[in-house]
Amino acid sequence: MSKAEYSYPEDEFDVPSNPDVPRGVHRAPRSAWSRWWKFLVVLALLPVLAFALVNFAARDGNLPSLPGSSSSPDAQDDTPTDTATEGEAPTDTETAPVEEPAAPAPVLTTPVEVLNAASIGGLAGTQATKLTAAGFTAVTTGNAEPTVDDSTVYYTSEDLRPTADLVAQTLGLTEVVLQAAPEAGVTVLLVSDPDA
Repeated sequence: MSKAEYSYPEDEFDVPSNPDVPRGVHRAPRSAWSRWWKFLVVLALLPVLAFALVNFAARDGNLPSLPGSSSSPDAQDDTPTDTATEGEAPTDTETAPVEEPAAPAPVLTTPVEVLNAASIGGLAGTQATKLTAAGFTAVTTGNAEPTVDDSTVYYTSEDLRPTADLVAQTLGLTEVVLQAAPEAGVTVLLVSDPDA
């Protein structure tokens, strides 16, 4: 619709007081405050929000550390914490000694073969009875030719070392030797009577 076809007379809203300002009520000029207050609110809230996020991250331990700094709680401080002077008893703040891992336990179900190489009647049976009384459950006996000078306990793998040591201790023997064999187990070669 053109201005010539406009049927209503001009009023105060059709005549602008300032030629540089757009016409109409909905296009009234805005004040400087209404244009800038949003930016000022963002500038004021941004540091508060950043402060809150850093504190939250530091409380959870998720705060990244700068290169060369050790702000982690696991980092050890080099300053001494013991305040006891010379002549005083140490305080309870000392660290406890680190426990060493326990040695593997002997396995009493390991096959143990007691061989008589001393030509003494019943020697292997007597020593096998001692092992059975000590708790070993798979003890067998046999005869063999002497191949060493002292009675010896042989074991076939390192995991059997504690079991071989217990066999030697039970029979009163001192020689314990690792010797590879096709079947896992412990062999006792008796060249003399350990009880004699």
